[in-house]
Amino acid sequence: MTGKPWSDEIGTEIARLRDEVCRLHAELTRWGLVTWTSGNVSARVPGADLMVIKPSGLSYDDLTPASMVVTTLDGEVVDGEHRPSSDTDAHGYVYRAMPDVGGVVHTHSPYATAWAARGEAIPCVLTAMADEFGGEIPVGPFALIGGDDIGKGIVATLAGHRSPAVLMRNHGVFTIGRSAKAAVKAAVMCEDVARTVHITCSGGDPVPIEPHHIDALYERYQNVYGQR
Repeated sequence: MTGKPWSDEIGTEIARLRDEVCRLHAELTRWGLVTWTSGNVSARVPGADLMVIKPSGLSYDDLTPASMVVTTLDGEVVDGEHRPSSDTDAHGYVYRAMPDVGGVVHTHSPYATAWAARGEAIPCVLTAMADEFGGEIPVGPFALIGGDDIGKGIVATLAGHRSPAVLMRNHGVFTIGRSAKAAVKAAVMCEDVARTVHITCSGGDPVPIEPHHIDALYERYQNVYGQR
């Protein structure tokens, strides 16, 4: 990638992530997590203080790997023809504060966002929640879009939780993961359990899961479940 401020190795990784991040945006529409041009996915570039993120206001149908924007973790555009997402500063703050995070996702998925609008955490009343989130899905503070206040709220809220998802009050869902794909999975699962718990609450009070059972379920799912 002649002329770019990175090595050939980093350039190869950026190209891979541009393709991956572009494809992952299709998962947001597939699972009904976004409308119109809302929502975004980003990925940290390993070995560099860079991220790949969706451009602002571009239709999902028009997204291509080339349209993904490469920025520094401070939000400065270093490659791309479009302005980056309006949530770029929030994503960047998360990456700077949480070195193990490799992907960040933001959605306005309807059921989870309804919990956020009430400023109410989603209680851990499903084994699927214990598996994926290790407890409740917490609520973060209200913050205005455009700066890093949202990122600060995400980091501060998740610091005391095993959950990879946070409901930012009056706004929507942010999820994190070791990869962008893992963060997208967390967003899909967040909406799924938000819907189920909402239905449960409409018929009565849900039955909580005992904390020691939550711990056991989380440990099994994170370390035993699936192909290792």
